[in-house]
Amino acid sequence: MDYRQIADLIARSRKTTPSTVYIRGRFVEEDFKGAEFQAFGEGRFWVLIGDYAEIEAWLKKNRGRVSGTHARVEARYSALPLKDLRRVDARVEPGAVIRDGAKIGRNAVIMMGAVINIGAEVGARTMIDMNAVLGARALVGRDCHIGAGAVIAGVLEPPSRKPVVIRDHVLVGANAVVLEGVTVGRGSVVAAGAVVIKDVPPGVVVAGIPAEIVKKTSDVAKEKISLLPKLRGRR
Repeated sequence: MDYRQIADLIARSRKTTPSTVYIRGRFVEEDFKGAEFQAFGEGRFWVLIGDYAEIEAWLKKNRGRVSGTHARVEARYSALPLKDLRRVDARVEPGAVIRDGAKIGRNAVIMMGAVINIGAEVGARTMIDMNAVLGARALVGRDCHIGAGAVIAGVLEPPSRKPVVIRDHVLVGANAVVLEGVTVGRGSVVAAGAVVIKDVPPGVVVAGIPAEIVKKTSDVAKEKISLLPKLRGRR
């Protein structure tokens, strides 16, 4: 999808407030027949899951029979759901946020606090470290490491035609920023804290603000730019 398609999808989507509401009150399954939310429970305790607007309308209709409630609201007027992680063949740690429409490659690793937006793609065996952000349509290749707190810019707002492209075997250091439209060539390294505003050729190390080439990766000790395959396993 390009940025126009993503923007149109968000604009046309039904905005919902996904919620889980716990209620006390004596009900039977028939009381929830035809409801636009899910209901689980029996007797005096039930759990209602769905859009809060639908649940709230049902609660008002049955206020005389409800003796207590507790609501957990996950989002407010959300345009897009989160990705169903049951369909992801990768390791995703608690606290990672992945929007529906993102693609996660086999044996990738998504660490705590990472955020991956709609249209972004993560290649096989790539690690997205803690609190890293992949914006809309950011494309990250195979066997990469995107360091903690790094930002791979999206292409939705401000609008841009060309996404960020991170080729295979790239290392992006902690808190680095790669701006819209930039391509980082295969096997290159972006140093921690760098701000990349132009394309990076393959096999080099860039550092600084703005980032500039400082050396070739062939001049860097192998152990400093190697990945650990054992971290990519799911068992």
